[in-house]
Amino acid sequence: MPSILITGASSGIGRATALRFLEEGWTVGLLARREDKLVELAGDHANARIIVCDVTDFEEVDRAFDWFAGEAGRIDVLFNNAGRGAMPATIDEMSPETWLSVVNVNLNGMFWCARAAFRHMRAQSPQGGRIINNGSISATTPRPGATPYNATKHAITGLTKSLALDGRPFTIACGQIDIGNAATDMTVRMAKGITQADGSVKSEPTMDVQEVANAVMHMANLPLEANILSMTVMATNMPFVGRG
Repeated sequence: MPSILITGASSGIGRATALRFLEEGWTVGLLARREDKLVELAGDHANARIIVCDVTDFEEVDRAFDWFAGEAGRIDVLFNNAGRGAMPATIDEMSPETWLSVVNVNLNGMFWCARAAFRHMRAQSPQGGRIINNGSISATTPRPGATPYNATKHAITGLTKSLALDGRPFTIACGQIDIGNAATDMTVRMAKGITQADGSVKSEPTMDVQEVANAVMHMANLPLEANILSMTVMATNMPFVGRG
């Protein structure tokens, strides 16, 4: 069976996607910082591989990818999913520590993981693989008070396009999934009310996170001669189209 490494696998979108691939029989690398969460997620799935790793540490990332490639035989897909946000604030209220923390996970972490995956996919035989970056609808249309998150997700679009271009000679495909309001712990506050571009606070609809897992599965199952460069999966009635 094919293999996939999923970062940020211990909760939310990563967890839902990991379970989907485990149920389909893929060899799944479950990568996150919390070993207890990963152990609980893996359960009795013999096809699960637990990888405790901090994506902001490139040496840890390289060791983790080397280990998983050895366990699985190759890396067919990376779901580059680990990410974080910050409490809403304008830029002048944002601490340097908050900015650096978000950038280190959302941009540097994704870069390190993509770098490690690309290295293995280029060297393995048969050559190639697929990298799926978790962007956000904020990669094109920002929310107010979220400068670090918006900036890093815009940057992921550039990373995706660069990898899609540079991966061509090595049969490495890269695409991005932009997700809007999947129901996870991170989106609980959206149901309670979230600040809109006009300054009002409104409750926003969410969608079942399983729909994201299904979309990632679709992208992952494409033959390498086909690629979804950009996909948006969102709650139908959320304020995105026409936002602002």
